[in-house]
Amino acid sequence: MRAVIFDEFGARPEVRDVPDPVPPPGGAVIRVEATGLCRSDWHGWQGHDPDIRPPHVPGHEFAGVVTAVGAGVRGWRPGDRVTAPFVCACGRCPACLAGQQQVCERQTQPGFTHWGSFAEYVSVHDADVNLIPLPDGLDYPAAAALGCRFATAFRAVVHQGRVAAGEWVAVHGCGGVGLSAVMIAVACGAQVVAVDVSPGALDLARRFGATVCLDGSALDRPSAVAAAVRDVTGGGAHLSLDALGSHATCTASVESLRRRGRHIQVGLLPPAQGRPTLPMELVIAYELEVLGSHGMAAHAYPELLRLVTAGVLRPADLITRTIGLDEVPDALSTMDRPTTGGMCLIRPW
Repeated sequence: MRAVIFDEFGARPEVRDVPDPVPPPGGAVIRVEATGLCRSDWHGWQGHDPDIRPPHVPGHEFAGVVTAVGAGVRGWRPGDRVTAPFVCACGRCPACLAGQQQVCERQTQPGFTHWGSFAEYVSVHDADVNLIPLPDGLDYPAAAALGCRFATAFRAVVHQGRVAAGEWVAVHGCGGVGLSAVMIAVACGAQVVAVDVSPGALDLARRFGATVCLDGSALDRPSAVAAAVRDVTGGGAHLSLDALGSHATCTASVESLRRRGRHIQVGLLPPAQGRPTLPMELVIAYELEVLGSHGMAAHAYPELLRLVTAGVLRPADLITRTIGLDEVPDALSTMDRPTTGGMCLIRPW
C-alpha cells in the first residue's frame, strides 16, 4: 500500500510503498476512505510521543470500510462502514470495566503505538470494543472528523466541562478541536468567546456562533488575554478550554475563569516542551476545577452520532481543505504555524 512514512523524528516524511497491514487477533484492517491531519500528528513526528519508534506512519482519526478481521472478532465483517476513537481500548482493564475506555491502561492508538491512517489501510486492535458503525447518510470525511478532534471536543465541553445553557465558554485556540468546541458549546446554548491569532480561524468561529471573537495577536501576554475574556463575559468564563496546547493558552484559560469556574485542558502539552506554571493561587482562592480530556470511548459515540445525524452538530462544516497523500509531507511539516482554521482531510485513494 501507499503510505506517508518518516524514518527519523523531524525528518521530512515521504510517500512510498510499504507492506499492507494484517489484522491482529481480535482486530481488523480498515480501508481508509478519509483521515484527518491533526496537530497531534505533528507532535508525534517531532518525537513528543514516547510510544513512536521510526520508521513510522502517522494518522489517527479516520473512517473507512472493514476489509479483514482477525481471529475472535464477532461483531464485524468485511464491507462494514466504520470509524474508531483514537484511543483504542482493551476492554478488560479496571478503567475499561468502569466504562472509562478513553483512559484504558493498555490502550493502543493507531498512528502512535502502531502505524496509522496516513495510508490506504490501517489496523485496529480489539475491534469488538472499538469499531463504531457509521449511520446511513454520514459520509466518510464527516465521520473521520469525529475520530479525534470533534469527539474530544464533545466530551470536553459536555461531559468533562458540564456546560449549561446561558454559561460563558472561552475557547483558546480555534483549530479543529477549538472550532468543534465552539460549535458544540453554541449548540448547548452557551455564549462563546473564541480566541485565536488567525483572522480566518476567528471568522470560522463567528460563523459557528461565537458571541465574541478576540484576536490574541493584539494582546501581548496571557494575562492580557484573560483580562479581555473577563471583561467581555462580565467577570470571567464559567468554562474555559485550552484547545491549542501551549504555556500561554493554558495560563490564559485558567486566568479567564470566574470564581468556581472549570478549566479543561484539551491541547497537548508534551513534557519535552517543558511543563507550564499554572496560577495555583487562583485555583485555590476561586475554587477552580482543572480537568483533562482525552478523547471519548467508543460506547459514548451514539449520543454524538444522534446529534450529527439530526443536523444539530455539523462536523463536515469544519472541513476547509482536502488533500491527497502526496500533499501530506508539506502539510504535516507546517502544522506548527498559524493556519486559516478548520480541518484538513486526507483522501488516500
